[in-house]
Amino acid sequence: MAIFTNEELQEFSELQKRYGAPAATLLPVLWRIQEKRGWIDSDAMEEAAAICEVPKSHVEGVVQFYTMFFDKPMGRVHVQVCTNVSCMLRGGEALYEHVKQHLGIENHGRTENGLFSLEECECMGACGGAPMMALNEKFYECLTTDEASKILIETQRTGETPTPKFVAQLPELSDAANR
Repeated sequence: MAIFTNEELQEFSELQKRYGAPAATLLPVLWRIQEKRGWIDSDAMEEAAAICEVPKSHVEGVVQFYTMFFDKPMGRVHVQVCTNVSCMLRGGEALYEHVKQHLGIENHGRTENGLFSLEECECMGACGGAPMMALNEKFYECLTTDEASKILIETQRTGETPTPKFVAQLPELSDAANR
C-alpha cells in the first residue's frame, strides 16, 4: 500500500531536483511518513528507500540515529523530559521520575490508552530554563513536579496540550538581519 499521494511524490521529485540527489531528500520523506502515520514501520522504510534510491539498511540507520524518528507507535502526546547537566542540576532527574510515575510508563513506553509516550532526553537546548519538558512541540521550562502534573492532567482532561506560560518570540528574519 502506497503511503504517498501523487502530489507528495511530485513534491519529493521537485526537492530531489533542487538538492541534486534523491538521497538528499531522505529526512523530508521520513518526516512526512511520521507526520502521516505517527511512526516509521518497516514497510514505510522500504518505500522511503525506493523514493530516495538508497538501501533500506541506510533508512533504518537514519531512523535509529535520529531521536525524533520513532520506529514503533508512540502516544498522541509525546512527552520528553531533559535530564542533561543543566536540567539535572535544577531537578531534571526528579522531574523525569515524577512524570514517569505519573504516567505509569517507562522510557520509550506508551500509556495503555495511547495518549502519552515518554522519552528521557539528553539535551533539548533550554539550559537557561531548566528543568524542562516538552509535549509534542510545546516546551515547558523552569518546571516543578507540581506544575508538570497540572500540565499532564490538563492534557489528559482536554486532549490538548496547554500553552506554556512563557513562549519565546523569535525575531522575524528581516528584523534579525537589520540588527
